[in-house]
Amino acid sequence: MHAVVRQSNLPIPETELILRNDGSVYHLGIKEEHVADKVIIVGDPDRVPLISAFFDEIDTRISGREFVIHTGSYQGKRITVVSSGIGVDNIDIVINELDAAVNVDLKTRKPKSQWRSLEIIRIGTSGSMHADIPPGSFVSSVFAFGLDGVPYSYESSQNNKEIELHNILAGRYPWLRESSGFYTVQGSKSLMDRVAFDTVQGITATANGFYGPQGRSVRLQSVMEKRIDEYAQFNHEGLKITNFEMECAGIYALSSMLGHQALTICAILANRATKEFHKNPSASIESLIRLVLERF
Repeated sequence: MHAVVRQSNLPIPETELILRNDGSVYHLGIKEEHVADKVIIVGDPDRVPLISAFFDEIDTRISGREFVIHTGSYQGKRITVVSSGIGVDNIDIVINELDAAVNVDLKTRKPKSQWRSLEIIRIGTSGSMHADIPPGSFVSSVFAFGLDGVPYSYESSQNNKEIELHNILAGRYPWLRESSGFYTVQGSKSLMDRVAFDTVQGITATANGFYGPQGRSVRLQSVMEKRIDEYAQFNHEGLKITNFEMECAGIYALSSMLGHQALTICAILANRATKEFHKNPSASIESLIRLVLERF
């Protein structure tokens, strides 16, 4: 996905980029020196110290609201771990503020002439739509599609592969075609080839909710319940719609628009086809953390 990026020499107004009293970005509380070139995003704030416990040393600890940031080194690699909370609305905050911290001079409020490109990996948990992707599998997202419409808040455009998949999905599923917020976006091939080459690769549906939007019926009947089976029948050039989660499409869209590389890898904890849930989810999550740290 491409976008128009601000290149003006004029300062960014205070109402557009809000800073704390110490000059750090408003929600995350970070400055450039706090952010490594390699960034891991997790949803759960408690997962940040779980990952940084593997670090050889930690030089930055910042927290506020659902956002917790630890930066340190692992086997000679400097890595930042940040929690986003849940949903693409929070991803809009996290990606924009990570980018502002490294690509805007926070003293002059002007975009820098030389930009840093971050490598961003989301370590998530997810539910698969296929009986042959059991709990304990790792699924990486070649493409993702969302219904939140966040990319349409920016002057953006899709690449040819994104447009092709977007049109095919819209032609197949009326509820996607009828949604003004529907978009399709591609992840980083270079990160996929380096980090997730031996995982299950597919297309991820980024839902704008946990219950009804992902086909869960508790007291309210979800219209998505039967649509999971329809998603499971989809195949585009060997790629299936493999899983539901709630952040991937937003991360891919905003990262690519700002010139960063992004990849999502999820540990499958639930199988929606067989109704099976992982017996030891923490072990699977730890295995995925180790894999990403070793290959990042």
